Amino acid sequence: MFDLHAHDRSAPQSLLGRIARALNLDVPLTLGLLALCAIGLVVVYSAGGGDTDLVLRQAARMGIAFAAMVLLANTPPHILRLWAPFLFGLGVALLVVVDLIGVVGKGAQRWLDLGVIRFQPSEMMKIVVPMTVAWYLHEKPLPPTFGQVLLAFGIVGLPVVLTALQPDLGTAMLIAASGVFAVYCSGILWRYILGAGALAAAIAPFLWARLHDYQKLRVLNFLNPERDPLGSGYHIIQSKIAVGSGGVFGKGWLEGTQSQLDFLPERHTDFIFAVAGEEFGLIGALLLLAVYFFIIFRSLQMAASAERTFGRLLGGAIALTFVVYVFVNIGMVCGLLPVVGVPLPLVSYGGTSMVTLLAGFGILMSIHSNRKLMSL
Repeated sequence: MFDLHAHDRSAPQSLLGRIARALNLDVPLTLGLLALCAIGLVVVYSAGGGDTDLVLRQAARMGIAFAAMVLLANTPPHILRLWAPFLFGLGVALLVVVDLIGVVGKGAQRWLDLGVIRFQPSEMMKIVVPMTVAWYLHEKPLPPTFGQVLLAFGIVGLPVVLTALQPDLGTAMLIAASGVFAVYCSGILWRYILGAGALAAAIAPFLWARLHDYQKLRVLNFLNPERDPLGSGYHIIQSKIAVGSGGVFGKGWLEGTQSQLDFLPERHTDFIFAVAGEEFGLIGALLLLAVYFFIIFRSLQMAASAERTFGRLLGGAIALTFVVYVFVNIGMVCGLLPVVGVPLPLVSYGGTSMVTLLAGFGILMSIHSNRKLMSL
């Protein structure tokens, strides 16, 4: 007989370990997340030109995000499963309200202003959509049938379309990814995957025609940023200069010329990886990627160990969506992908995506801690 928890019980428990277990947190994943947030504060301080208030605001948001993670880590998965369809209905209703009377900011209608708080309902759908897909497929025999796959994609498609209408292409893409990953983790047959790819290629011209002018410019600038180096291509060009000028060891903390001299736009939000690349060089960038790899590896480990279908599908979707965050942001900053406004997870300045991400990790910890002891 082999007890998966034997090592945990025999190992001496540190104070941090006892606190983490009391809060129902996974120690390795929590340490990885704390390390990433600490790196984020260091880079935000530099990207913000040494603005202490900026760092304090970011730290306060981290505190709220970790509180959400602890809360969800202590919420049993069966409660989340029961609430999934109701949360999905609430989320869709809020997205409709946003499209009708939402607050406009930066050319997009994405926020609801309740007077006391202003928030983006689309952010909650990054978690609610895969949760609802997992709820729907939970009692179904896997792999799902063609009809079940269609209905699952319908669950994903409705909030994606409502979010894209705001317009918020980056968030719509992340919602789509989270839902599609939940379907993928169900063991969907390859012919369905290839068919979906063919369908996406067929409707691509129609989607291109429906894009806003600034969204088309992002794609065109990705293909050739030098077509408008002082206008729409400026972000990508300056970002690549910053990353490349860092060399192997970087210019040093607070010594990046592209960021400190204001050549690099959005340097504390979407393009913060360029600041890290310039100041800490290839070595610093690889260390940051190593932390991301550790978090992703541990998350996939935890998702794979879930004993029920709901936990495996939802946990897998949370872990793989985090991969998309990292891949899209770094690809965007390095000029390998179009600019879509996806932040570097837990490093970029901002609170909404941080709360969403850590809430997702809290759910993953809940799924992991509530599995039964397995023995062989």
